[in-house]
Amino acid sequence: MDAIITEGLTRIFRSPIKPEGLWGAVRSFFRRQYREYAAVHGITLRIAEGELVGLLGANGAGKTTLLKLLTGLLYPTAGSARVLGFIPWERSEAFRRQIALVMGQRSQLWWDLPAADSFLLHRAMYRVPEAEFRRRRDELAAMLGIADKLHIQVRRLSLGERMKCEILAALLHAPRVLFLDEPTLGLDVVAQQAVRNFLAEYNRTTGTTIVLTSHYMADIEQLCQRVIVLDRGRVLFDGALSQLVRQFVGEKILRVEFSQPVAAEELRAFGELHRWDGTTAVLKVPRQQAAQRAAAVLNHFPIIDVAVEDLPVEEVIRALFRASQAWQPQESAFRTDGKGATSV
Repeated sequence: MDAIITEGLTRIFRSPIKPEGLWGAVRSFFRRQYREYAAVHGITLRIAEGELVGLLGANGAGKTTLLKLLTGLLYPTAGSARVLGFIPWERSEAFRRQIALVMGQRSQLWWDLPAADSFLLHRAMYRVPEAEFRRRRDELAAMLGIADKLHIQVRRLSLGERMKCEILAALLHAPRVLFLDEPTLGLDVVAQQAVRNFLAEYNRTTGTTIVLTSHYMADIEQLCQRVIVLDRGRVLFDGALSQLVRQFVGEKILRVEFSQPVAAEELRAFGELHRWDGTTAVLKVPRQQAAQRAAAVLNHFPIIDVAVEDLPVEEVIRALFRASQAWQPQESAFRTDGKGATSV
């Protein structure tokens, strides 16, 4: 069964244009002009219940706008969407009781109160029975490793502890769909890994559908069974991360450690030399020839270790964006004055 279905979902924003100078300000007062741009453009998706899906894209690609549409915080300009069978922007109580949204840069906790007090407010808002509330609060706090932090003022918690409390608060009413916008933003490495481990385990044990955005590729690699890449409001790719690598990257990486120093000039015959310090080297080689190139290096040099790896996900995404420039036309912007529109 599909938890999320969208058909041609589009959101266009309109912002005023003010010409420079005093005369420009006077003209804009009497005849306002606007620029329109599509933050989300014709997105059609199906996400099954229980999936853990990652949304990727540069700043301004439309990730957060898409989440806001799916949670009912924004109305679409065109198209349709259903989440668990509900139209999100109708914001029915039954819908709101089955979803949760956590935004890495926004807090739902009272800054000057302990997180436990904010949890009580959430219990009241969602009308969670007290016994179920206490059971879920204690189980989630134990899973997140913050059982001893719930009665400390939120302002006195570390950033990682606060984010764990935000996630706990979002899950108190047992939502069937969880939307996460940059949940590991600004966290240190240890806190990031703790949040990833929790989300993976929670998805596995409860079957909750999770859709997350992140700029940390480790989040996507470790968590997501499926990735959706957005660029300028459109879907560039939708599928498994391994499929993304195969489809858009024609190279692999050879990491080689030598038992004695090797000249850089000798290595260049085996691939594009990416890094070299005498006894270790990183080579880029054609994807289809990776095994042959590795065997040739083994036969030609004194080797301690050699490894064949895919390119980092960051490079894969950059390759996808480069490919998209070749076929995707630049978005048109428009000036409107209420009497029509003209291209800028």
